[in-house]
Amino acid sequence: MAKQEFWFIVGSQHLYGEAVLKTVEKRAQEMAKMINTYRELPAHFVFKTVVKTSDDATKIIKEANYDDNCLGIVTWCHTFSPSKMWINGLKLLQKPWCHLATQYNQEIPNQEIDMDFMNLNQAAHGDREHGFIGARLRINHKVIMGYWKDKNVLHELSHWMRSAIGYHESSQLRVMRFGDNMRNVAVTEGDKVEAQIKLGWEVNTWAVGDLVKEMKKVKKNEIDALMKIYQHNYDIKTKHLDLVRYQALEEIAMKKMLEREHCLAFTNTFEDLYGMEQLPGLATQHLMSLGYGYGGEGDWKVSALTHIIKKMTEGMGGGTSFMEDYTYNLVKGKEFSLGAHMLEVCPSLASQRPRIETHHLGIGMNQKDPARLVFAGKPGKATVTSLIDMGGRLRMIVQDIEVVKSPYSMPNLPTARVLWKAYPSLQEGAKLWIMAGGAHHTVLSMDATPTMLKDLASMWGIEFVHISKDTTASQLKAELDLYDLAWRR
Repeated sequence: MAKQEFWFIVGSQHLYGEAVLKTVEKRAQEMAKMINTYRELPAHFVFKTVVKTSDDATKIIKEANYDDNCLGIVTWCHTFSPSKMWINGLKLLQKPWCHLATQYNQEIPNQEIDMDFMNLNQAAHGDREHGFIGARLRINHKVIMGYWKDKNVLHELSHWMRSAIGYHESSQLRVMRFGDNMRNVAVTEGDKVEAQIKLGWEVNTWAVGDLVKEMKKVKKNEIDALMKIYQHNYDIKTKHLDLVRYQALEEIAMKKMLEREHCLAFTNTFEDLYGMEQLPGLATQHLMSLGYGYGGEGDWKVSALTHIIKKMTEGMGGGTSFMEDYTYNLVKGKEFSLGAHMLEVCPSLASQRPRIETHHLGIGMNQKDPARLVFAGKPGKATVTSLIDMGGRLRMIVQDIEVVKSPYSMPNLPTARVLWKAYPSLQEGAKLWIMAGGAHHTVLSMDATPTMLKDLASMWGIEFVHISKDTTASQLKAELDLYDLAWRR
């Protein structure tokens, strides 16, 4: 993100004279410089200009739209900035927008306050005028209110910036599908044209035979080099190194195709391995650890979402992965969900150094036992997110969970797995998830918060459902009924 920026645009007007405007600009520069030092910010925070006229607003917003390094704008009205002057510019805005409602001074200066001070420090006045035009224009945007030096304000701003990074990544994302979807599965389907219109994704298919051709071009020294990386990152717990090398062969070929087509997410399915000896397991897991998105059984929506959330949370350190709900523990007081997949869970979630193992996979067209990473997930608060096609609209569903240290050794389960408590409880949480239409494929993230994901959904202009410890069935049913009315257009 070294070149990426968020532009700080401050509102005022000529009413107060040049001396006041110089003070406004000086303070705005000071604020931007200080905010930019906050260590959680994922990109640069840059002061751009003081908007004083309608032409100023239109000009700077046009510039923001066409600057590839600008990921969004943050506006604030130091003085009274009449909102009509922002209309023409904001109508053109194509980047995420955050309204930072703050003021330069933290407290009212009891002895010094006079009319000059009042005329200069009108954020309480200006920000409400500015807020009205955002509401009147019905533009989805973020409002953050509080003192600009407070850590909670800067923390909220940094998380919104991460959502905007996800929005930017989405706008240029390409997804490579190796083959089609698993047959007869509903939730992995969807309207790819609508997804490109709404989210920016280009989702296309390449034949598995094309991948097999690419695999035949891979050289021995390339496999040797990747094997050294595997040995450095993981413990190899198998004597069948030929099967591990085959995964390296698959990874190298997939990565070459992904890079050539500028794709950062991919799918495959165990039902279509034409010409391949193993379903990519270790290969997929290692590619996810590099930031690629993945979706099993041809699930291109979760594949794209995995990459986007990985990009949003880059550097946060918790981990994000493609995930699938497998089975429950329904013993009273010990209710858990076990998440896993046949092979493909990202090692960023691992609680210990992952092991490379080879085992029989009793599903699909595998000729030989696929190599995969085996580990248990690390404990901590997390979210699971599903993106579903409701027919004419998209719905993002987010559930709060807590990953726990597994009390089960599961010695005969040769796959990476994560055990978690669902909120408000497993029984209620699963029911609410099913009511909302949530898929069995999700993105599990130890970093992405519900607020970050809600902001991303707002930027996309899609429906958002949050299942938390306080959500009830009656509340969710009413919410879903309202969504059906509001989004049926």
